Amino acid sequence: MAYFEIKGVIPPMITPFKESGEVDYEKHVKNMEKWNEADLAGYLVLGSNSETVYLTEEEKLKLIELTVKNNPKDRIILAGTGLESTKATIELTNKASDLGADAALILTPNYYGGKMTDEALINYFTEVADNTRIPILIYNVTKFTHINISPKAVEVLSKHPNIIGMKDSSGNMPQMVEFIRVVDKEFNLLVGTASAWYPALTLGVKGSIMALANCCPNECALVQKYFDEGNWEKAREVYVRMYPVNKAVTGTFGIAGLKHTCDKLGFEGGFTRKPLLNLKEEEKEKVEEILKKAQVL
Repeated sequence: MAYFEIKGVIPPMITPFKESGEVDYEKHVKNMEKWNEADLAGYLVLGSNSETVYLTEEEKLKLIELTVKNNPKDRIILAGTGLESTKATIELTNKASDLGADAALILTPNYYGGKMTDEALINYFTEVADNTRIPILIYNVTKFTHINISPKAVEVLSKHPNIIGMKDSSGNMPQMVEFIRVVDKEFNLLVGTASAWYPALTLGVKGSIMALANCCPNECALVQKYFDEGNWEKAREVYVRMYPVNKAVTGTFGIAGLKHTCDKLGFEGGFTRKPLLNLKEEEKEKVEEILKKAQVL
């Protein structure tokens, strides 16, 4: 498979739902039209912030199809196709390939967490990579999976020609240094949270997939732009200003907070899918206060 570099900011796209619980595909397209005007490197369809675990396969494929159809030609499309079984992951990844996805983000299997040893994860990712028609990236998101892939396993997997990178959402910067030490420079190490964006840039990381890019794409991109220009003070300033917003939409208020923020900032957040609850009025007010302090509202 041809290697390609992933540099810049990518949103793990929210999935807008109607109040009835149905996917609002029209709002997904509207969001893409607005994101297409922002300084983004590409899109991740079916990420954690997409409420992917609540989507049917039919809904997933429709979202991939619409994302490809509405994507400017110069942007990368990643699809989150990791499932619990190796067989199901391979099948969904190849369906994503058929629809035009450039690469797949593959979650660490986690249901039988105690058995997801280095050996099991190396076998899993190797077999998936051997049998998929597009390159794959490892997805390490300890907050949701309670699995943390080791630098030792990443070192082995990074040598596979069809494994071109990893999204690390752990926010663990000492571990990021370990990952950097064991992989080649060409391997796409992506940071998975805006809270680690500026520190990651100082370590040589060039790409990110972060929830904050859904609602504040240009601010996320600006941190990297200033950094690359050597204007580190300005980069740090934007990073620090946006930090509380990121904390609100990824930690304190979660996906419901992210969607409300998107609604307030001109995107189409829509409803969450049950059992996730939408924000209460007092929570909305707290989010809006954070946005005002960050000078984005």
